[in-house]
Amino acid sequence: MAVLLILFLVLLSSSASIESRLYTNYYSKSCPRFTQIVQDIVTNKQISTPTTAAATLRLFFHDCLHNGCDASVLVSSTPFNKAERDADINLSLPGDAFDVVVRAKTAVELACPGTVSCADILAVAARDLVTMMGGPYYSVPLGRRDGKSSRAAAVNGTLPLPTMTISQIIDVFGSRGFSVQEMVALTGAHTIGFSHCKEFTAAIYNYSRAEQSDPEYNPRYAAGLRNACADFKKNPTLSVFNDIMTPNKFDNAYFQNLPKGLGLLKSDHALFNDPRTRPYVDLYANDQSKFFYAFARAMEKLSVYGIQTGRKGEIRRRCDEFN
Repeated sequence: MAVLLILFLVLLSSSASIESRLYTNYYSKSCPRFTQIVQDIVTNKQISTPTTAAATLRLFFHDCLHNGCDASVLVSSTPFNKAERDADINLSLPGDAFDVVVRAKTAVELACPGTVSCADILAVAARDLVTMMGGPYYSVPLGRRDGKSSRAAAVNGTLPLPTMTISQIIDVFGSRGFSVQEMVALTGAHTIGFSHCKEFTAAIYNYSRAEQSDPEYNPRYAAGLRNACADFKKNPTLSVFNDIMTPNKFDNAYFQNLPKGLGLLKSDHALFNDPRTRPYVDLYANDQSKFFYAFARAMEKLSVYGIQTGRKGEIRRRCDEFN
């Protein structure tokens, strides 16, 4: 009995030590310039390519919400494995997001070879870019390891789609331990986001016999979208900002737009219309500080979801391939 008790205590302490390996100053001795290196890289990239912030935040979501923050979305496919980044929902992830992580990883490797994970770089880059765009600063505990698996087939159904109902989106977040309020707060990232025209054109072209566009849209806004997306069939990369009012500023304008019929996606309109989510939309539309607080706490929670530590993961030499 005493032996079993000792074994239990050893296992318990081992589990606790794994969790305790994540802390904000994880690299203070092994790579003291890590945060400064990443900040310099993302700042320069954002200045040269202003869509980098939205792109990187979206990449971070797609990495973490699927199966934890393990940088598995960064891995390239091989002849023997179709990786996450080639799953249908990830094909539209912008190249600038991958590029900023690769640049940061290269700079960090020069300073501290084999020390910092790609998962930590992506988490910090996303936070720094949110702050750079005027959003809230939040803590990012460090010490994640990079995942050793990345399969496109495993992605289906694990990420929210713009065509999903609110109930389906709530279920996606709920299955990962996120409340309705946290889901609404995280959706506020659309304040600096953009979407490809193909994701919403069904709602603005020939919507019904009586209506050219979905009546949920402000008519002038719908007309503007039709003009902006006129060539989307020839150019499937055409995209527009989710927040028409302040697309280059992280603020609460996204929520303020929804009652005016200025939501871009079907899910945006549903967020305003559903009684489960409407109270939080109204709350964040009326009080930016409450949105910032809720977003920061939800991001802190998301950044440690499903992380790999110790031998469960690795420190990749390159972010796009396993060691």
